[in-house]
Amino acid sequence: MDNKLALLLIGLGASLWGIIGVFVTYLYEMGFTPGQVVALRSFSAALLLVTYTFFKNRRLLKIRWADSKYFVGTGIISIVFFNWCLFSAIEETSISIASILLYTAPAFVAIFSRIFFKEALTPRKVSALFITFLGCSFVIGILPNMNETISLYGFILGLGSGFFYALYSIFGKFALQKYDSLTVTVYTFLFAAAASIPVSGVWQAGALLSDMKAWGCIIGLGVLSTALPFILYTKGLSKVESSKASIIATIEPVVASLVGFLIFHETLHAWQYIGIVLVISAVIIVQEPAQKSKKPSAVSKQLSS
Repeated sequence: MDNKLALLLIGLGASLWGIIGVFVTYLYEMGFTPGQVVALRSFSAALLLVTYTFFKNRRLLKIRWADSKYFVGTGIISIVFFNWCLFSAIEETSISIASILLYTAPAFVAIFSRIFFKEALTPRKVSALFITFLGCSFVIGILPNMNETISLYGFILGLGSGFFYALYSIFGKFALQKYDSLTVTVYTFLFAAAASIPVSGVWQAGALLSDMKAWGCIIGLGVLSTALPFILYTKGLSKVESSKASIIATIEPVVASLVGFLIFHETLHAWQYIGIVLVISAVIIVQEPAQKSKKPSAVSKQLSS
């Protein structure tokens, strides 16, 4: 798999994450709580992924018990805590502020990748991070309204969602050194489901689960917005730097805004269109061909010698 295909897989996975609001909104309207939706998302994704992997290549379901630490990282520390922080931030502040704070994740990934993987923090990446953050701000619609204030607790929760969201790329990178991308995705959601179900109170939603419309949303949430995008993203991550993959994944809020406009008839303002252009521009900027960087690096080497 070449670099361009890897970037395409990451972009497609992020786009599928962007449609999650369709299924979540309908489940909320039916009466499910955020905690129950997190548990149902983890459980349905885990069930589908295990079934798929069993028939595709059941050997991919084998892991060493000592390597469980990687999946505690991707499944519990990242997925469960990311969702908890995000939902709590939405409750404490607003969807707009929680969403923009969530997309501080690429900055965390770039920093962590520099520390753990020695990935270069190039001017191109820094520029793309800045443009992405600015673009997300415009897409969410927070920058034009500077009168909004949030509590310190809400601010910390929002940053926490970005922090834990970023950790998936980091823990995932370590796990991919030993396991196939599908194995990593399967065990991420098995661990997430095991941690989230006992505290979700999902068993109290028995009457809601008798509705076939609810199961349609749960399956959509589990397949289209969870299992498939994580398979695509993790597969792409195996061939692309964590920091670059994280920046590509910020296509998600752009798709989410378009879904809101097309399905729920939410109005997009001028600055949101500008934000979409900025995010797409950042995606293009970060995709510098490796060939272009070879010549300048050789010149730099001569200057430093």
